[in-house]
Amino acid sequence: MSRTRRVLAAVLTTGLLALSACSGGDGASDADQTATLPADSPTSAPTADAEEAGQSAQTGQNGHSGHDAEPATSRRLRAGETRTTIAMPGAYTPSAPYGTGTDDYRCFLLDPELDEDTWLTGTQVLPGNPDVVHHVILFQVPPQQVAAAEAKDAAEEDEGWTCFGGTGLDRFQNVDRSSWIGAWAPGGKESVTKPGYGVRLRKGSRIVMQVHYNLLAGQQPDTSAAQLRLAPGTRDYEALSTMLLPAPVELPCRPKHSDGELCDRDASVADVKERFGAEGNTADLLHLLCGGEPRAGEVQSCVRTLGEPITIHGVAGHMHLLGRSLKIEVNPGTPQARTILDIPVWDFDDQGSRPIDPIRLEPFQQVEVTCRHVQWLRDKLPSFEGQPDRYVVWGEGTTDEMCLGMLQVTRP
Repeated sequence: MSRTRRVLAAVLTTGLLALSACSGGDGASDADQTATLPADSPTSAPTADAEEAGQSAQTGQNGHSGHDAEPATSRRLRAGETRTTIAMPGAYTPSAPYGTGTDDYRCFLLDPELDEDTWLTGTQVLPGNPDVVHHVILFQVPPQQVAAAEAKDAAEEDEGWTCFGGTGLDRFQNVDRSSWIGAWAPGGKESVTKPGYGVRLRKGSRIVMQVHYNLLAGQQPDTSAAQLRLAPGTRDYEALSTMLLPAPVELPCRPKHSDGELCDRDASVADVKERFGAEGNTADLLHLLCGGEPRAGEVQSCVRTLGEPITIHGVAGHMHLLGRSLKIEVNPGTPQARTILDIPVWDFDDQGSRPIDPIRLEPFQQVEVTCRHVQWLRDKLPSFEGQPDRYVVWGEGTTDEMCLGMLQVTRP
């Protein structure tokens, strides 16, 4: 891996973090139900679908017109653990912040009132209005960044601040060591770490709750919350963190629909930038991270070469509504190749993460994420009704696309 790609892998612009859960998980997007107690769903999805052109809509995804956001029943606390609830300070009614588009990303600064160092051992996001909440990501804000977060919060009217991409508190986000601590996307449940693992939260830390609102269902008020499971910071736990594996999306229009004005890649990228500002640059930046020039096609992938040893404890994937399949593989193209996540039929409403048996990887070994997106799904989904084909690239919106793998890891 060249020095340029190593630097990009460490500090790619914040656009990659728009779930970016969306991603994910206990979240998908998130990979937070990892290194964790077993999930209900298996690591591999059922066998591939029947002939695509003739099949009916997928369960969950292709009937998508809102989410089943009923939170899972909380698991019993373990010895010494406590649970605290953090919630948006008031109702927020989303709108398109740049005057166009059907998505709003809003960040809310929440205080878990930590008066000592603490281990976070579980999260459960409670989406308030599932008709408009597309996903939620929780980020930790270390004590030295709290003043900047408070200033950002105070600078905008209404609750919170606009935050396409990450929280907006950093110019760059480290995709190798993301500040994600938990998330929710459809299918997400309570995330609980296995005994002896946790995410370290320093005394005085705050939490940013980033909510992606989908405006296709209208502008409805929301008050979301999250429950944090905490353990004493004096315990000798192994520290977990999230590593993000983004890949490009370069899905061309179908031949019979290719005369649309947004079927040109440059026009499509310009539209994404108009709707999401600087975070619209992600579509081009991903090719610097992954190598190569944009190449139109349903299948896209990205290989990441590790710069330090890691142990993978859990995996998750994230795409949007045109996603068809997703796979994460370690040591691709070698005799040691192993698939650690295989979703041959993507279901937008089942984005919970999966625990795996720990896998240790050494520096210079590789991890690859591969996604397939298809345009014919827009003929099946209510969300695309009345929308013509477009050249689809990475974007923050519900009807844009992403290809994102997520790993929950420990480091020596």
